[in-house]
Amino acid sequence: MKLTCYLCVSILIVSAIFGGVYAFSGFNLLLYLCAGSAVIYKSFLAVNAVAALFTVYSLIVFKPFKGLK
Repeated sequence: MKLTCYLCVSILIVSAIFGGVYAFSGFNLLLYLCAGSAVIYKSFLAVNAVAALFTVYSLIVFKPFKGLK
């Protein structure tokens, strides 16, 4: 479960880096790395959405910040 959480957070970080590059330069790095394939591009975005949902789920269920009072 811990490995899954690390994997989901790393996917979100990579997606944020791609989004930052696109926001500041206007160059869609993710689409370039997908070689212009819309199927691969949309598949990565779908995996990213599932990773975000799992991250929110793990924050609600496992309460990692419970002892930080």
